[in-house]
Amino acid sequence: GCGTGAATFCLIARVPGVQVLGVDYQVPLIKLANKIARYNELHSSARFVALDFLKPAKHLQSNIFDHVMANPPHLKSGSGTISRDPLKAAANMEGNAKLRDWVSFCLKSVQNGGTVTFVHRFDRKDELILLLKDFGSVKVIPLWPKIKDVGAKRVLIQIIKGGHLTINTTDGIVLHTDGNTYTPEANAILRDAKAFKL
Repeated sequence: GCGTGAATFCLIARVPGVQVLGVDYQVPLIKLANKIARYNELHSSARFVALDFLKPAKHLQSNIFDHVMANPPHLKSGSGTISRDPLKAAANMEGNAKLRDWVSFCLKSVQNGGTVTFVHRFDRKDELILLLKDFGSVKVIPLWPKIKDVGAKRVLIQIIKGGHLTINTTDGIVLHTDGNTYTPEANAILRDAKAFKL
């Protein structure tokens, strides 16, 4: 679900020498991602391909990636208002591929000892943890809007495939100050391209 590659390019900026393959089933987004990579001279580090992971893909082998990251559609089918923009609708609302399918594809793609990171809705974290917990060590990182332990809408969930079957919830990160500016920790990640150690 790489879309136009925003998260991919952020990763490249933070990890020198990384080689990235982005996949999405929306062809217009893949074309735009490849164009952005060329314009920014990142085409040697990033490649984007159109792929519907519900259909067999002979050119994409299993268990070969060190890390997989995904931002699945956050809403279950029929649980909200569907955007009239088909690209936004596909990005926000589950279609034929449900969260279980995303988890299965990501886990099959990463090698043992590798990691998979999801960004998802905080109110669906338990559902995601349930799908992951039998496959390795799970870490939960809440993204708090302004106050720790209050009002998280998003969460990062990472699994080490084949690790000890544990679930560890961290303190997470507070994103904004009372003045609606980024906290120093968030600012360092978003503006200064610092790594966010999970």
